[in-house]
Amino acid sequence: MAVVRALGAMSGTSMDGVDAAIVLTDGETITGFGPSDYLAYSDADRAAIRAALGCWPGDAPVAAAAEAVETAHARLLSRFADAELVGFHGQTLAHDPENRRTHQCGDGAVLAEVLGRTVVWDFRTSDVTLGGEGAPLAPVFHHACARHIGAEVPLAVLNLGGVGNLTWLDPTRPPEAEGALLAFDTGPANAPIDDLCMDWLGQPFDRDGALAREGEVHTALVEDFIRHPFFYRMPPKSLDRDAFRRAGAAIDALPPSHGAATWVAVIAASVAHGLEQCPTRPARLLVTGGGRRNPAIMDALAAALPCAVDPVEAVGLDGDMLEAQAFAYLAVRVRHGLPTSFPGTTGVKAAVGGGQVSHPPGAVDTVSANARQKATRRVAKAR
Repeated sequence: MAVVRALGAMSGTSMDGVDAAIVLTDGETITGFGPSDYLAYSDADRAAIRAALGCWPGDAPVAAAAEAVETAHARLLSRFADAELVGFHGQTLAHDPENRRTHQCGDGAVLAEVLGRTVVWDFRTSDVTLGGEGAPLAPVFHHACARHIGAEVPLAVLNLGGVGNLTWLDPTRPPEAEGALLAFDTGPANAPIDDLCMDWLGQPFDRDGALAREGEVHTALVEDFIRHPFFYRMPPKSLDRDAFRRAGAAIDALPPSHGAATWVAVIAASVAHGLEQCPTRPARLLVTGGGRRNPAIMDALAAALPCAVDPVEAVGLDGDMLEAQAFAYLAVRVRHGLPTSFPGTTGVKAAVGGGQVSHPPGAVDTVSANARQKATRRVAKAR
């Protein structure tokens, strides 16, 4: 399969803005990384998205949120004139895999028309419809990254966005092989700290962990929180951004610095609990996402975990853009009929590919009939 210059875009549950990055790949091997860029949401955009959290298609606030998401993405992605294919994640507003539904707002067909390029989007619905968790989807990309950096032993990748998610991987096995990948959401990450900072201080996040470092950890609340049934479910498993809002009410009621410090301790405890559910102890934990920039979180992880903890930059990867790069990689896999989720990553019954493919007006669909047939067979197997 030919190497594609793919452009991926990601707007995470932290709702700070849109990341975009180029990956050169055939959907299996990463041959290189290209330029990247970022566009912050305006205050009005962020307010529109926040107003739509928890909403489903057709609910009144969704239209304004979708318009904000599509407009911001179009502005950013138009800067990449040489992208051959676009992977568009959209903005998650609600996630309910138990009832086989998930909602990422933003229409890829609109972007395809505006950008004049083929756009792959709606990556999660197929997996959820077939009984999977629909998240996380980056593990197959993490596996490719591990091979790209020459890893030879099991390691783990922790993404700290609004929610934490963990990938355990064995790079000596192909990603489709049994025992090669295990992935799941670990618990809350930046979201409750961001919300606390916004509600109490009018700032979007705890810069440099300064607020958390001023506070005292309320250990009893951490211990009580980690008794939540979610932590005792076997993976794969996934979370909505606000899944712990009720469980975390006592922490949110603390003075701001104590609340931030206690949430940091909860994050570390939930990741430690997650590592106990992995097949083996990883040689190293590589941390990506905005949370790796919070020294309070990184120190808490290092103290709580039985392995080395490093930002992904320690192995030459870009922690600001890893998720955007993942959706560039996934877009190529979708176009080639390759699976994007697996029983060990989302709990789906068989490896399946997700995603809708939208072409600009007048474009010819270049996806081979063979690739379409492969994807169809995988879906049939998962039913």
